[in-house]
Amino acid sequence: MQINKNLKAGFTLVEIMIVVAIIGLLAAIAIPNFVRARETAQRNACINNLRQIDGAKQQWALETRQAAGASADADAVRPYLKGNVMPTCPLGGAAYTPGAITNNPTCGSGDATHVLP
Repeated sequence: MQINKNLKAGFTLVEIMIVVAIIGLLAAIAIPNFVRARETAQRNACINNLRQIDGAKQQWALETRQAAGASADADAVRPYLKGNVMPTCPLGGAAYTPGAITNNPTCGSGDATHVLP
């Protein structure tokens, strides 16, 4: 004896709409967090660059016996950095200013959060 059932397998429109709504809700929650995490990582990378420049500036001052008020420029500090390359700010590609030995280097992006603590 053969039973012939004509069942169609698949999802209904309501089920698909519910899945799309859930995915949209999850995306609305997750995307702002990803953007915030990226900005935080860029700010931390900039601060790390400032630390490296400050260390290179201090090493330059010690090796060349500079006075406390002396000011370093990018060309003087560059040989003390990895790869002899002056880094740029990851946020906008702005250049750093090493400045005086007693002062912290500054980021040219103009963002107030990019400073050495």
